[in-house]
Amino acid sequence: MDAPEPDQTPFEAVSAQTTRLGRIYQSYLDKSTPYTAYRWIGTTVLLLLFFLRIVVAQGWYIVCYSLGIYLLNLFLAFLQPKIDPSLTQDEDLEDGDAGSSLPTKKDEEFRPFIRRLPEFKFWHSSTRAIAISFFCTWFSIFNVPVFWPVLVVYFLILFSLTMRRQIQHMIKYRYVPFSFGKARYDQRSGH
Repeated sequence: MDAPEPDQTPFEAVSAQTTRLGRIYQSYLDKSTPYTAYRWIGTTVLLLLFFLRIVVAQGWYIVCYSLGIYLLNLFLAFLQPKIDPSLTQDEDLEDGDAGSSLPTKKDEEFRPFIRRLPEFKFWHSSTRAIAISFFCTWFSIFNVPVFWPVLVVYFLILFSLTMRRQIQHMIKYRYVPFSFGKARYDQRSGH
């Protein structure tokens, strides 16, 4: 009456399915990588649906506020360089080496702007956060009663102060995180 042992335990079966689904998900992410505009259009549509849900339902303002703070945090990471020039400048002064900062004169070597948070990860994290927030608006436990104008004013103050500080940092260390407006060189002619 010995029953044959199963090939997999239930935990291994669930783990195998999770791995398989993760690979399928990653495959779709990899396929979507070159379609930047379409990805952001989809995220914008999802964000508009979320805002429509907030306006129609007349609630879940704390979820909306939390999403706004998270998106602001992602945006700031997207604007910042991977290696902060203010930190490297302080380290260079201690070490006596000034070669690892961003170029400030015409004769210095060009160093490309490398973001702390790449565009794809910014898009992926934003889209995932918006989807989770939209999902949360269907459960009354997340509908915490708050006086929403206070949240809006606080968010606008936080946004303006944070962005002012970031813009001052960008001006002080002379970096521009965007590629529009910069000189482009033709690959065929060499300049």
